[in-house]
Amino acid sequence: MGRPPSPPPPALLLPLLLLLPLGAGEPLPTESRLTNSCLQARRKCQADPTCKAAYHHLDSCTSSVSTPLPPEEPAVPANCLEAAQQLRNSSLKGCTCHRRMKNQATCLDIYWTIHRARSLGDHELDVSPYEDAVTRKPWKINLNELNMLKPDWDLCLKFAMLCTLNAKCDRLRKAYGEACSGPRCQRQVCLGQLLTFFEKAAEWHAQGMLLCPCAPGDRRCGERRRNTIAPRCALPPAAPSCLELRRLCLADALCRSRLVDFQTHCHPRDILGTCATEQSRCLRAYLGLIGTIMTPNFVSNVNASVALSCTCQGSGNLQEECEQLEGFFSRNPCLTEAIAAKMHFHSQLFSKDPADSTFSVMEHQNTNPALRSLAWVPSRFSCTLTLILLLSFW
Repeated sequence: MGRPPSPPPPALLLPLLLLLPLGAGEPLPTESRLTNSCLQARRKCQADPTCKAAYHHLDSCTSSVSTPLPPEEPAVPANCLEAAQQLRNSSLKGCTCHRRMKNQATCLDIYWTIHRARSLGDHELDVSPYEDAVTRKPWKINLNELNMLKPDWDLCLKFAMLCTLNAKCDRLRKAYGEACSGPRCQRQVCLGQLLTFFEKAAEWHAQGMLLCPCAPGDRRCGERRRNTIAPRCALPPAAPSCLELRRLCLADALCRSRLVDFQTHCHPRDILGTCATEQSRCLRAYLGLIGTIMTPNFVSNVNASVALSCTCQGSGNLQEECEQLEGFFSRNPCLTEAIAAKMHFHSQLFSKDPADSTFSVMEHQNTNPALRSLAWVPSRFSCTLTLILLLSFW
């Protein structure tokens, strides 16, 4: 019998491509790619005199709903309720936005005009305004970039270097690095640049930098991971009340949208910890909070626990509500499992044995039949993370 062909030498593997169907690096979504953009829906509404009048009336007659109302909610004028009801039967019903779309702020303003939830008796505060209509295009790294990574580097340093080697990621990272450094850094400017980075950088880059795994006891790696978001500038110097943090967040349409999106996709449905949606959506929603006033971060250099930078001290009779909000980050099994799975996936990207890199870890996120049967849960993404090795000159 003849000897089987030997594997090709490394020099012949020149274009080695890692294809990750994450939708990373794709252009900003256009309105036409959304099922029912609120921008499109409002244009249709403006063409209908009845809908147009109801929309403008609703926009002007309701006060801010940025803070939770007390149990004894004030009476809502009948004409406001009528306007809200008319819009629920219009083209604006069910309209959504996308976190990477152009004119996102305008879209979200329209969404929250329609969802004047508690002040109009319409309890929809837990419905995310975002539609995850993402097309999946391969994201590529060539072998030359991988060869520039030193074997003894920790994975957080490797992912940081991969960002540096990508022109767009490097530019966005430098922008927030400059805004968030120095003794006179302005927190709001820093947060704005952080938001831009996690919104515009390729998702694979952003998740790799923030959710990079560290070996047990590797404090330097853990410190690098914790410092990814420049906490000295991005986070408040003294921990504010978690409830005050939420109040400020709900007063801002973008922060409110990101918080509701996080609550929608990282919500444990029952006491067993069954998660509402896929891990990929939970992580996308979690990263969406970075750059808002509700920016979370790793709590230490020795583990992957995350939390808000706030306290529940002095919450009085709202102590339980405050602890529930804080625990949604620090004691959330859905978020914890999603972070652990992504870190495991990232560790396998650099596995020495390609056979270990099939990434079945992400395939287990939707095996719960109860989850698949939920009518309101969007259809499962086909973004099971798979590594395809294209070997040239085989």
